Amino acid sequence: MADDGSPLAYLGVVRSLTGRAWRERPADPGLVRRHQLSLGLSEPLARALASRGVSGEAGEHYLNPTLKALFPDPSSFLDMDRAAAILIDALLADRPMTVFADYDVDGASSAAQLVRWFRAMGKELSIYVPDRLTEGYGPSPAAFRRIRESGVELVVTVDCGAAAYEALACAKEIGLEVVVIDHHLMRDQIPEVSALVNPNRPGCGSGQGVLAAAGVAFVLLAALNREARGRGLFSGRAEPDLRQWLDLAALGAICDVTQLVGFNRALTAQGLKVMSAWRNPGLKALLEVAKGSGPASVFHAGFILGPRINAGGRIGRSDLGARLLSTDDPEEAAALATELDALNASRKEVEKEIFEEAVRIAERESNFGDAPLVLVAADDWHPGVIGIVASRLRERYRKPALVIGVDRAANVGKGSGRSQPGVNLGRAVQAAFEEGLLLAGGGHAMAAGLSVRPELIPELRDFLNQKLAQEAELAAAEDRLDIDALVTAGGCDRGLYQSFQDLAPFGPGNPEPMFAAANVRVERPMALRGGHVRVTLTDGSGGRLKAVAWRAEDTELGQQLLNGAGAVHVAGKLRPDDWQGRQSVELEIEDVADPRRVG
Repeated sequence: MADDGSPLAYLGVVRSLTGRAWRERPADPGLVRRHQLSLGLSEPLARALASRGVSGEAGEHYLNPTLKALFPDPSSFLDMDRAAAILIDALLADRPMTVFADYDVDGASSAAQLVRWFRAMGKELSIYVPDRLTEGYGPSPAAFRRIRESGVELVVTVDCGAAAYEALACAKEIGLEVVVIDHHLMRDQIPEVSALVNPNRPGCGSGQGVLAAAGVAFVLLAALNREARGRGLFSGRAEPDLRQWLDLAALGAICDVTQLVGFNRALTAQGLKVMSAWRNPGLKALLEVAKGSGPASVFHAGFILGPRINAGGRIGRSDLGARLLSTDDPEEAAALATELDALNASRKEVEKEIFEEAVRIAERESNFGDAPLVLVAADDWHPGVIGIVASRLRERYRKPALVIGVDRAANVGKGSGRSQPGVNLGRAVQAAFEEGLLLAGGGHAMAAGLSVRPELIPELRDFLNQKLAQEAELAAAEDRLDIDALVTAGGCDRGLYQSFQDLAPFGPGNPEPMFAAANVRVERPMALRGGHVRVTLTDGSGGRLKAVAWRAEDTELGQQLLNGAGAVHVAGKLRPDDWQGRQSVELEIEDVADPRRVG
């Protein structure tokens, strides 16, 4: 510790090539020792566990998370029992029902769970997913009227609906019963619906606010089984085995970037085991078309399956993902997977073009440099990809980013923003709305969306920069890279990688281990297609480690690697390298520091 009580810079790095200080992830020495003794862990692994806030009592459940130990009582969720009773009544009365889902992975995986449970009970549910371009997010009065006119009597919204006050009021007027299953933050005012299940609803005592909608839906399935069992519905039929749908719950949790702690961690860990059997026809077809293989992991869900499922809602037909995850027909699954894979390829091209243009705009306009926010806007940027572009800008510049696509014909700009830890972008956007600068706007700390008149964009930029200035300054000062362990190039092997996999699954609340190597030399630097940089790192003992820095070629970090001059400190995450059966590892570079410029 420094004299002021702050942690000392790790390897002396106070400003890396990405502008960050490095520190050893803080852990209580007594807790580290307890984990070593009680769980039989190595010191680095015990330190990693302690640094993630895992108490001595919770260590065993953390390393071996089970649903039996961590599953919440469904009744602890407000309205859960009521929702289950309404849905079982509807099943018995054979009422016309539909599932209204958001167009992302969480919405699709939530909808598929409900469809599959009711199918097991002999009832087929229809799915309605709004079109991102023509209908926007969530329920609308127009959508509910169309659904009611089709003869539907009951709608279950999943991953949306909790804040759709106007649409829910319309549903009441037209006699459309609604049950809401959601997880988004809510106002204190509760809409008038038959049941609203949301762990983030004011007054809900479940303590499960980190769940994605897919996790809430899975708990609803448990409540449905319990309600049906209590009414004797399983006397002549098998009770649905909910474990078969854990893969869908895990998919939603990972792709919605939820906190992987407690029950949500168990849900995800057990769900990945179920997913690894690849019994869901849609997931199996999607893996095959993406040329993936092996046991399911967070990488499979978040980077192979998720983007393809999302592609339908971004630039294609919004219901493709939910249909893929719901179907039992291998031929239909193969056709849907092929279509989604093609849409994802198109999405990448659109995203690449917009990102490159956004970088050019950001680096020539006045909002760059010391401004707390990167705000870029241009005509005809596709609204389905601006959120991804905002994420990439945030990664590149390590500050909040807001991307606005302007539709001149409609005289409106649609924007999507992503933020840095410590900077509440959603609150600032809400303030801009209250100031009269926006047609609509809202979100949460790390993400926000808005609609704005194009002529007000410069004023909006100035307002947000002023609103975020203080938070951004504090966040930049706290922008550190936490290191779990110091390694050598020769010491990074499959055994080290595998030992830290005991902490998996990784995600928010359980960060993937970060390793640092000191004074390594860069050899054989190579720029790859896509702007990636591949190198070999060597140490003084002759150890060698393959490494790659993604999308780094035109950054200071990438140029330092490509120049290959002198020794550097490198930090990154280990990845398995099974090319030609070698069972090795490579380092995915997160950051680089020049030892001549530290301290």
